[in-house]
Amino acid sequence: MDKGQDVLIVYDDLTQHARAYRELSLLLRRPPGREAFPGDIFYLHSRLLERATHLGQHLGGGSLTALPIVETEAQNISAYLPTNLISITDGQLYLSPNLFELDVLPAIDVTKSVSRVGGKAQLPAYRAVTGALKLSYAQFEELETFARFGTRLDDQTRRILEHGERIRACLKQQQFHSVTVQEQIVVLLALTGGLFDQVPLEQMADAEQAVRASASQLSAEIFRLLTAPDELKQADRDVILANAKAAAAKFQKSL
Repeated sequence: MDKGQDVLIVYDDLTQHARAYRELSLLLRRPPGREAFPGDIFYLHSRLLERATHLGQHLGGGSLTALPIVETEAQNISAYLPTNLISITDGQLYLSPNLFELDVLPAIDVTKSVSRVGGKAQLPAYRAVTGALKLSYAQFEELETFARFGTRLDDQTRRILEHGERIRACLKQQQFHSVTVQEQIVVLLALTGGLFDQVPLEQMADAEQAVRASASQLSAEIFRLLTAPDELKQADRDVILANAKAAAAKFQKSL
């Protein structure tokens, strides 16, 4: 950072660090606080994480990005250490054991993952599609729990569940297989447009790949607009959706 470079530092993990500090503090007979951690553990972590910064040009213009990792017990993100780190950082990515068991990798729980700067840092095209998508996925997760009891479902509830299953399928990513920004936006637009709702789950991976490949068939102007600082016009969205619909059509089951 002092040499003007952009640096990423990963703290793996602050839970073990805090436990070691708690053990030493108890041996030194320091007063214990919540969950027997010493009262200054919050300030210890904040002093560590607040080293992350972006230097001005007169100081070289370097930056330091901190990625702290903390372990949750019984998936409790409201425990002492997780809440401390959440209050210090600009957001969190929550990795869910339940999603891992469902073979959703990376197992990021989008409903519990939060970014305080995401709206300002995201591309306008991202913001236009992710808001409705996150709401749809949250509704799906709530209904999924009740559906497991074998309750008789109406058509609207069934459509929400089927749509949510397609969202979850698109959130999977194969290891070492990166996805370009343009491909991500096209897939997200296809999801919000319901183009995958008639695709069988076992063919979702192939259908998604076909929709991603359709991004390369867009005109150079629309391809540029996907990463431009301006919002997509409705006409451009219609062109992208028509292109994606043609790619997904061969995987859709007949009604």
